Parts: sequence; structure tokens; C-alpha cells
Amino acid sequence: MKKPLILPDSPHLKDQTGDGRLHAPSAARNQEPIAEVLAQILPERGDVLELASGTGQHICAFAARWPDLTWQPSDVEDDRLDSVGAWGREAKLANLREAIRLDAVGGWDALGKTYDFIYVVNLLHLISDDQAAAVLSGMAGALSPGGQVMIYGPFSDNSAFRSEGDASFHSSLQSQDPEIGYKDSQWVLSRLEAAGLKDLSERQMPANNLILYAVKSSCS
Repeated sequence: MKKPLILPDSPHLKDQTGDGRLHAPSAARNQEPIAEVLAQILPERGDVLELASGTGQHICAFAARWPDLTWQPSDVEDDRLDSVGAWGREAKLANLREAIRLDAVGGWDALGKTYDFIYVVNLLHLISDDQAAAVLSGMAGALSPGGQVMIYGPFSDNSAFRSEGDASFHSSLQSQDPEIGYKDSQWVLSRLEAAGLKDLSERQMPANNLILYAVKSSCS
């Protein structure tokens, strides 16, 4: 069993309320910038799947903000599923579903339905290239016709880093596991295109992060 990764949020990730809700400072920081982009691309109605929901902070805030969409959190780790559940109990939102256990690398066959919008935040740099490719393929396959994917996180640009901080973080990740680390944004978009998605785009976000976006043909 691999040791948990030591990440910038690791020393701060804890239940501060006593009710089981974990709090990640990075989730609090990037929530509003992500929401600003979601406001431009979310469908008016439909089903949204969040991969690797983590603490649950994002999906609860987004479900409250867009009540006409149904929001499905997911994760594979017990402590994260517990935290998402605690956030959900606190939020008491009719459009927020109970978190499901979903292995975004190899568990897509168990999903049992498709979604109109699938997104993931800060995952691809924490897994290997092969695992990331499986996640991207799974996202594309789980989209309804006309569905959209959105991927947020840090990425390299043709093997170059956008800042010294990015280079340092990538090095820290690889010192813990040489198979993980930053993925080129061009590689991610090419994988989505190979999976049959179109309208590929890249959007700059704060702190040198990116949002990568693609759409499934409505004729699929």
C-alpha cells in the first residue's frame, strides 16, 4: 500500500467543525474562480458528476448555486466519502445526491448512467500517465450526447513549467512517486480528442492553473 502523498494542503486538511467535514485551503481558494467559469459553460438542466470530490466543499457550494442541476459527488477514499457526506448533511440540498464510490481510473463500468457534465479538480498531476489516460477516456465515455467535460489543475506546457513554483511542486510529487506529476495540457486535450470529443479549449486560471474543456457530439 502506497503512503499518502504529502501535498500543500496536507498539514491543514482536518475536521475543524467536529462534524466530519474536512476543509482544504486550496478548495476554498479556487472555488470562486472555478464557479465563474462554470457559470459560462454549465447546462441549464441535467446531471453533473464530480470526480474525486475530496472534502466535498466544491460540490456543495456549486449545488447550492445551481439548484436546477442534479449534482453527483464521487470518490474512492473512505475519509473523503465521509467528508462529502458530512458536507451534504450540513447543506441539506434536494439536488445534491449521496456520494458514490467511484474509481475514476478503472471503475466506470459500475456507473450505470451517463452525465451531461463531468468535471474534476486537481487530480491528474497526482496519478500516473496511464491512470490519467484512463480517467480521460472514462469521462468521455460517461458523457451523454452533447455533454461536456471540464478539468481544472496545474499543467505543464510542452514539458515546460509555467513558474518556479510549478517546477518545485512537480519535483516534490515525483520524489514521492516517480510515476506521477504534471501532465502537458496538450497531451490531455489530445487524449480527449482521441476519445471523440470536440471544441477543445484551454483557459488560464489564477496561480498558473488551467481549465481544459471539451464537448461530446450531440450525434453520439
